[in-house]
Amino acid sequence: MISNERPSPYQHQPYHHFHAAQTPRPFVQEDTLKSGQIQIERKSFFMSLKENPRGRFLRITEDAGGKHNSIIIPTTGLEDFRRLLDELVKAADELPQAKSLSKAA
Repeated sequence: MISNERPSPYQHQPYHHFHAAQTPRPFVQEDTLKSGQIQIERKSFFMSLKENPRGRFLRITEDAGGKHNSIIIPTTGLEDFRRLLDELVKAADELPQAKSLSKAA
C-alpha cells in the first residue's frame, strides 16, 4: 500500500455529527415546583426547582444572546452547592481586584 492509499484519520465525521445520529432521549415529564429569573449584565438566568420520576432537581439555564446553556443539580447536592457558592461570594468580596479590572472602573 502506498501512502496516499492509507485511510486518513481526518475523513471521520466531526464530533457533533456522531451525536446527531443517536436516537433522541425519550420525553420525561417534569413538574415545575418553583422558578425565578435574574438579569445580570447581558445575561438572563432562569432557575427552576423541578421534579420528575427520578426525583427533584434545580435547573439553572443561562440565556446569553439567544444561546442557552443549562446545568442540573440534584436536590441532594443543593446544600453543598450553596455552601461553595457562599464561599466564592465571600472570596469575591474580600479579594482585591486585579489591576487591569480596577483601572477600567
